[in-house]
Amino acid sequence: MTSEGLRRPADLDWALGELVDRRAVDHGDRVALRDGGGASVTFTQLARRVAGVRGLLAARGLRPGDRVAIVLRNSLRYPIAWLGITSAGMTAVPVNKRLGPVDTRYLLDHSGARLVLVDDATADVVASALEGIDRAVAVEHVAGDRWPTGSDTPPPPATDNGRALANIQYTSGTTGFPKGCMLSHRFWQQMGQGMADVMGLTAGSVLLTAQPFSYIDPLWNTVAALRAGAELVVLDGFHPSTFMRSVVEHGVTVFYCLAAMPVLLLKQPPAGHERTHRLERVYCSAIPPDAHADLERRWCVPWHELYGMTETGLNLAVLPDEHDELVGTGSLGGVVAHCEARVVDADGVDVADGDEGELLLRGLGFMDGYLDDPDATTAFFADGWAHTGDIVVRDPAGRFTLRGRRKDMIRRGGENIAAAEVEAALVTHPAVLECAVVGVADDELGEELRAVVVPVAGPSTPAAEELLAFVAERLASFKVPRYWEFRDELPHTPSERIAKHELGDPGPELVDLRPAARRRA
Repeated sequence: MTSEGLRRPADLDWALGELVDRRAVDHGDRVALRDGGGASVTFTQLARRVAGVRGLLAARGLRPGDRVAIVLRNSLRYPIAWLGITSAGMTAVPVNKRLGPVDTRYLLDHSGARLVLVDDATADVVASALEGIDRAVAVEHVAGDRWPTGSDTPPPPATDNGRALANIQYTSGTTGFPKGCMLSHRFWQQMGQGMADVMGLTAGSVLLTAQPFSYIDPLWNTVAALRAGAELVVLDGFHPSTFMRSVVEHGVTVFYCLAAMPVLLLKQPPAGHERTHRLERVYCSAIPPDAHADLERRWCVPWHELYGMTETGLNLAVLPDEHDELVGTGSLGGVVAHCEARVVDADGVDVADGDEGELLLRGLGFMDGYLDDPDATTAFFADGWAHTGDIVVRDPAGRFTLRGRRKDMIRRGGENIAAAEVEAALVTHPAVLECAVVGVADDELGEELRAVVVPVAGPSTPAAEELLAFVAERLASFKVPRYWEFRDELPHTPSERIAKHELGDPGPELVDLRPAARRRA
């Protein structure tokens, strides 16, 4: 989707391979990528290894337009493989390495992948997945820190303009089968540059990413670093107990995180190295409002909220000049320069500032649609606007606050309750590691609230009555859950969000606090 009046700089039409080669010329022997163990790749070496991937793919008989799935653990090989595939004019299909054979089979089959890149940790699952696909799909085993070994005559990078398809990026699938978002080179260039601008990246910046590369964030981190000529540190995963130590050891100046990550970090015991970091800013989606000030006090660095989607890239951000007044408010900030936004009611009519409605977006750098799903594409881009499904409120200054998902609103006794609001309050309890709040059918009230809680590891589990009282002190009485359940873990999507559709039915340990909840209703 493109808005009239918004113009794209010419360098955002570059193919990704062109960006890699230009940065090799610009920055040569400076470090481009570094892993958690200290192994590094310079900009020149990155361009050579990306060319090596192009040579390998050509030797396997693949041609521009073919689709190549990536089922790898986080390592420097992942961004090199992705850039090699896309620079060859082929389309990358990132697949979460934690998926089982059935889910992996669906993505490989639906995407039409012709080749799958695997490693020691994923080869068996992929082999099982391919047994159910009735067509030839080749497998390439990726091994060794210097993969690929190189090619005498690798093909040059594809230089088609940025409209070419770079990724089929599958959504997390929180409500059923995941959809394949078709993301062009333009999408990645726009998102990478937008993030570089918002985060204030320069050639002296050091970014860090710890999320799985099958998700969108490490990929835009890669492009943002390339566009700024910055260094990107790639961790093998998010480990709360050692994450901040990695930030210190690698001289990280900025990082992005989302979902439960800040809460998990805050609940780690304080360590002596925490104040020796070089961090200038942290960016995050869904900063818990009640924990925002605590995060900043603990690490003496500002935390900024960002909002975006796989379908729409970066859309909203809290900028430095408005940060101080928005700490703890839950504000998502205002619209970034390459986007426009509206807030509408159920009939598509714009609502007044201060009223709740669905967030609609349009601008530069959006997806081209959902793969083989024209109906879903048409519905998402109805009337030329992207329908996010997020319920927000806009303030008079043009800044937005999230109230919840349209499909994640619970209707209790005539009141609309955003599950996200209850979760944000509950997770600030020191004994709660993470939680999910869902609706349960009720004959009298229509729906009741069920809270599923993972407690922090320790000698005892908090009582449901204690958590109910904690929530009741912070939220309106009708938002207090009636049902409480404790688990060792919750199911997650590839992007580390809680997969509520996989919670299943309550277990026998479900606690019904009907009298207490009713007293507060």
